[in-house]
Amino acid sequence: MTKLYIVPTPIGNLEDITYRAVRVLKEVALIMAEDTRTSRNLLNHYGIKNKLKSYHKFNEHKVVTIMSDLFEIYNSIALISDAGTPGISDPGYLLVRTCIQLGVEVECLPGPTAFVPALVVSGLPSDRFLFEGFIPVKKGRQRKLTELSSYTQTIVLYESPYRVLKTLEDLSANFGQDRIISISREISKKFEETFRGRIDEAIAYFSAKKIKGEFVFVIEGAPKKSS
Repeated sequence: MTKLYIVPTPIGNLEDITYRAVRVLKEVALIMAEDTRTSRNLLNHYGIKNKLKSYHKFNEHKVVTIMSDLFEIYNSIALISDAGTPGISDPGYLLVRTCIQLGVEVECLPGPTAFVPALVVSGLPSDRFLFEGFIPVKKGRQRKLTELSSYTQTIVLYESPYRVLKTLEDLSANFGQDRIISISREISKKFEETFRGRIDEAIAYFSAKKIKGEFVFVIEGAPKKSS
């Protein structure tokens, strides 16, 4: 049966992969990877020698136009990203939509996603939350921050280490310096760390240290207005 598998990969520790994911990656005819060099390290670790093809945000529009031809050659294809679940702040949506349009079955395996452990360890309400991923860097940034500042549920953001302080300063200006925030970095890696405190305390903390790793911000929602 022709099928596309969405296969989550470890976000840090290479042991954070399921037996099923390893089996699927060994059995498929082709693996589409965000960065074939990064993915080869993981695949080599598990003795997976399958053919690789790059699929990333710069070529995804081109690749989806030839998916019909690829499925003629490879009846089973897996999509992986550098880390985590494809489609969650990583390329994947266009490929899944194309496969659905082609009548190709799509199966997503459960697995790592960075925001879930960060949310769970934050100590903030997790029964309802807003996952925003990466907010705009320039165009639309202020509008998005203004919009998010009034949300009453917990808010989850991803951020690059190069913009951590800038984003914290923008959050302070829009959310208020007293809003509680939990910041996790290097999840499941050797130097995993979670900071919990007010936004102004987070600014002071990260201003005093070298910032490395990928970050997840979990932010307290705005106070609910009494009726």
